[in-house]
Amino acid sequence: MLKFLIPLLLFIILIVFLAIGLTNDPRYIPSPLMEKPAPEFTLPRLYAPTATFSPELLKGKVWLLNAWTSDCVGCRQEHPHLLELARQDIVSLVGLNYRDSNQLAKSLLEQTGNPYRIVVTDTKGSVGIDYGVYAVPETFLIDRKGIIRYKHIGPLGPDEIYGTLLPLIKKLKQEPA
Repeated sequence: MLKFLIPLLLFIILIVFLAIGLTNDPRYIPSPLMEKPAPEFTLPRLYAPTATFSPELLKGKVWLLNAWTSDCVGCRQEHPHLLELARQDIVSLVGLNYRDSNQLAKSLLEQTGNPYRIVVTDTKGSVGIDYGVYAVPETFLIDRKGIIRYKHIGPLGPDEIYGTLLPLIKKLKQEPA
């Protein structure tokens, strides 16, 4: 009797763990960088390779860092939403062209429009690694003190922008620097 009871008990435990796992959001991946200072970097700008950008230049402002590539399907999905966000001029949007060709990146932005105030090129991928980029697109919301306050993995859509990002941006802009 005991030899039948043990497999049944193990099966029940397995089902419980599976049920718990199915209730989790598969797009939520905890980031060890949340509520911590954004990693510092200095990268060349896409349209002015002799000029550089560093997050230090945006201290005192709330801003978004959006990691993308020219061959990313999800990046193309979110692109019209980023253009709309840029038109609203609510937040500085910095594009991190991640492990991509500068020529392909420029070509895509010329064809589809450029939502970014600044586009930097991370051809080696080292900054993406520092930020914990799993796959593009990924977006980081950074507050006026340079702290990462939100991370979104995958394409941004209206629900994420209007339901999560914009209210959080408004709140962060009201906090003291």
